[in-house]
Amino acid sequence: MSNEIEIGRGKRGRRAYSFDDIAVVPSRRTRDPEDVSTGWQIDAYHFDLPIVAAPMDSVMSPETAVQLGRHGGLGVLDLEGLWTRYEDPRPLLEEIATLEPERATSRMQEIYDAPIVPGLITERIKEVRAAGVTVAGALSPQRTQEFYKTVVDAGVDLFVIRGTTVSAEHVSSNAEPLNLKRFIYELDVPVIVGGASTYTAALHLMRTGAAGVLVGFGGGAAHTTRVSLGIHAPMASAVADVAAARRDYLDESGGRYVHVIADGGVGRSGDLVKAVACGADAVMIGAALARASEAPGQGWHWGPEAHHRQLPRGERVRVGTSGSLEEILFGPGRQADGTLNLVGALRRAMATTGYSDLKEFQRVEVVVSPYQPR
Repeated sequence: MSNEIEIGRGKRGRRAYSFDDIAVVPSRRTRDPEDVSTGWQIDAYHFDLPIVAAPMDSVMSPETAVQLGRHGGLGVLDLEGLWTRYEDPRPLLEEIATLEPERATSRMQEIYDAPIVPGLITERIKEVRAAGVTVAGALSPQRTQEFYKTVVDAGVDLFVIRGTTVSAEHVSSNAEPLNLKRFIYELDVPVIVGGASTYTAALHLMRTGAAGVLVGFGGGAAHTTRVSLGIHAPMASAVADVAAARRDYLDESGGRYVHVIADGGVGRSGDLVKAVACGADAVMIGAALARASEAPGQGWHWGPEAHHRQLPRGERVRVGTSGSLEEILFGPGRQADGTLNLVGALRRAMATTGYSDLKEFQRVEVVVSPYQPR
């Protein structure tokens, strides 16, 4: 059945849904929340929580990556961020938090113009590794060729290639593009790559040998991709499309399972629930963790798009501080707005609908029910 609608006589478009447009439905069975498992595993690495921290300077420092790892999640360091450009970026993080709105973008462009120091990449990765948690670092596709050897030699466990969109078939007349399939084949560590927002794009990324695919395109709280480029992928439909690609690739490859990680639009606990319901194995979140009192952004949130030299496609946004990292993950909640106790909310939703683990919960019934917050 087609869900295309006519935009005008010369154009048709497919109806797509965001997380706000859908809801999960209780079934005939309920469970005790304590009997529910929120664990997942990618390659050899098991995590108690399906939560991956977005590689953003407002969210992750080496210290917060270690804290999240000890709580059972996965922290991903931005290896092109301030922590690999400056020996001590804390004064600059303080400055960014106090910038006037009209000055924020231009000043951040100046701050991030400092070169990336390979020695600092090594130092930050070793700092996290010394704490005994799983180590993950992210580079953009443009920087991967330049710095990947430094990253791998430093002892990273999971390598993340993250951009606004990443394709298995990048065409350029100016430079030799990154050959993802060859790169992943030659690398000794699992690779998570994205974003992708369509069935076809995700299927091609899976065929490169990636262990996981990030789903999303310009849907985060700090993105302005929709207004600056006119590009947007509503997340409920994007996750469901990529989950379908995972299913078909599982058959095509004879049983190779590629993990689907929702990246964007997961700002509150209900979004986390609905991302898994649409087929995600885990979620990559930024704004939700930027609200932690330990977050480097000090109540502000921004991504690498906010300081692009030529065309910023994001901005520094105020998200405030809701509580400690532990309270954001496990509660107790002190307000009913979905910012605290993300894991407790996921457990409660799974228990209320009768599912015992994440793979089962991906089969939960979903309805289209557009929601307009007050």
